[in-house]
Amino acid sequence: MSPLLGQPLPAFSLQDDQGATVTAQDLKGRWTVLYAYPKDSTPGCTTEACDFRDNLARVQSLGAQVYGISRDSLKSHQTFITKQSLSFRLLSDPDLALLKPLGAFGKKLMYGKEMEGIIRSTFLIDPKGFIRHVWPKVSVKGHVEAVLEVLTTLQKS
Repeated sequence: MSPLLGQPLPAFSLQDDQGATVTAQDLKGRWTVLYAYPKDSTPGCTTEACDFRDNLARVQSLGAQVYGISRDSLKSHQTFITKQSLSFRLLSDPDLALLKPLGAFGKKLMYGKEMEGIIRSTFLIDPKGFIRHVWPKVSVKGHVEAVLEVLTTLQKS
């Protein structure tokens, strides 16, 4: 079980793909799916982003919003959004201000080599700003369905 469960989302102030500042306070009032991914326009990250895009209406019908977060620049995010017709915001965290406290950055294996980088993870944040579910080390296939399932269950409880 993640030590983050039941904890408030760490305070942060990051820019989204349009250069607007987004803070933890801005996410309050609705459920938020915050997913951390390694890099714009890479195969796994594109699949994951498109899966969230294709299921965004279902997420929104449950009163939730989606944000992606990576270390990529605003320009990279803008290109990725345009190329993939993404209809949700991407946050840029080049200094690991939020990724590190969330445990979404650290040692991982890539092609059999240990390296430091973003660990694909997803966080479900309730309307009061508390982390209600964590998916560490996400496997892309079927992930959005799992998020929708947990979101539905948590809203009923």
